[in-house]
Amino acid sequence: MIHVKDLSKCYGQTTVLHIPSLDIPKGQTFGLVGNNGAGKTTFFNVLLDLIKPTTGHIEIDGIQVNKSEAWKPLTAAFIDETFLIGYLTPEEYFYFIGELRGLNKADVDTFVLQFEELFNGEILGKKKYLRDLSKGNQKKVGIVAAMLGNPELIVLDEPFANLDPTTQIRLKKLLKTLTENLQATVLISSHDLGHVTEVCERIVVLEKGEVIKDLATSAETLKELEHHFSV
Repeated sequence: MIHVKDLSKCYGQTTVLHIPSLDIPKGQTFGLVGNNGAGKTTFFNVLLDLIKPTTGHIEIDGIQVNKSEAWKPLTAAFIDETFLIGYLTPEEYFYFIGELRGLNKADVDTFVLQFEELFNGEILGKKKYLRDLSKGNQKKVGIVAAMLGNPELIVLDEPFANLDPTTQIRLKKLLKTLTENLQATVLISSHDLGHVTEVCERIVVLEKGEVIKDLATSAETLKELEHHFSV
């Protein structure tokens, strides 16, 4: 699904990302962890062609992302609130994204109703603009919008941040269903080691832009990660 080759990103003399090779197969839940400045968001930005690599490239389904846009119909993402359109209501935003995905309003309404529990009565029908929602509720809208149209690849940067504990639990269940039922490939970055080990079947640790651990998740993974970040 995703192939990384000789990838680097430099700003002046500083290298913020250096990944010679990385492959993520279709249907995998893939977690990316690391301290601030490790390169997680930079990697996602290169993957989504939001910034250009200094060397190398990333392919999605054999398509080099900085050479063609043919990967975009396969891919959805929510990185932060800048992906939203602040002057729209949540419903208007869902319809906008749905139209891009070839869905009519009835299709969107049916899809969004699945997430009433996640929304907790705070988003739909409130006639609020997205810019006026809390950070947590903005994140809920962005994540659900990323799932519209059943994309093959979903990229989420820090999906658990700013969410209350109940919503975090509901989101974890939701992310698990994406790979179990829809066979989507899901990429998640997170500072929360507990959440990412619970959701992801594979976890990569980035440090100063380089992959230093590549772990298949097991009962011992959380302890291994906690030990790594505590020394």
